[in-house]
Amino acid sequence: MHVPDGFINAATSVGTGVVAAGGLGLSLRKAARALRDFHIPLAGVTAALIFALQMLNFPVLPGVSGHLMGGALAAILLGPWMGAVVVSVVVIVQALFFADGGISALGINVANIALITAFVAWPVFRGMLRVLPKTRLSAMAAAMVSAFVSVLAGSFAFVLEYALGGVGGAPIGTVFGAMTGVHALIGIGEGLITATALGTVLAVRPDLVEGVSDLEVTGTETVPTGRAVTIFVLTGLAVAVALVVFVAPFASPHPDGLETVAEETGFAEAAQEHPIGGPLADYQVAGVESETVGTIVSGIVGTVIAFAIGLGVVAVGRRRARSA
Repeated sequence: MHVPDGFINAATSVGTGVVAAGGLGLSLRKAARALRDFHIPLAGVTAALIFALQMLNFPVLPGVSGHLMGGALAAILLGPWMGAVVVSVVVIVQALFFADGGISALGINVANIALITAFVAWPVFRGMLRVLPKTRLSAMAAAMVSAFVSVLAGSFAFVLEYALGGVGGAPIGTVFGAMTGVHALIGIGEGLITATALGTVLAVRPDLVEGVSDLEVTGTETVPTGRAVTIFVLTGLAVAVALVVFVAPFASPHPDGLETVAEETGFAEAAQEHPIGGPLADYQVAGVESETVGTIVSGIVGTVIAFAIGLGVVAVGRRRARSA
């Protein structure tokens, strides 16, 4: 659901960007005050995993695909503040290095994909866990529902932005219906992926999941050690690279939900060419003829960049919080 430049007018894009910048700054400050040292590498590996997972477009309808947004997963693993920061890092990396999402629309994408999804998913997840049995299956069910709801919330946000400043003249009721329908299907995929990822982490390192840290979902309480965190981070990076190498080349090539809605409702032509482009645009490598090789190489580079920036941003925020 990465919005390109041109779908939303300049005034709405700038206004949303200001709100997104404020939300991201607040999230970083809140995360920095609450996090512990072991959260820093966890933020990096979560960014890497979400970047890799977002490359895996899955079919939802004939000729239509979707991909993970990741806000729910990041919020459940790291808490909403740090989760919002981590997914924002991924969105910014995608826009600047891969021409995925516009530059003037960067604030819109940060708001819709990172901030709104994280802060909607968190209360849904936590609220469900307070009434469900304290089991791993309950946590997975809550993750599935919260992820589904977060995708719909992100799609509703785009509809609101289009109502305020949409270009192309598509009827807002038509846009709302189309966005809701296709993103409900994408939300099912998001829910399944989020629940599976959470269940896997809970099975091996439940003490690293912020969303269940005080609810005794796992039945055990442990303090993460440096060695355990290092092993988890290295394993997570290996999984992210494996997804890029072995799964991403086979991802659905069809347009995603927003692109499909734009085509069907008549505002696709409003999209503008990305002003930066670059050698990794569209997850390919300039000069490399093989699309498969280009996907793999660009995906590995992106995974490393997301890890490094995610880790670095949180580390700097932590250092400033300590010195304040």
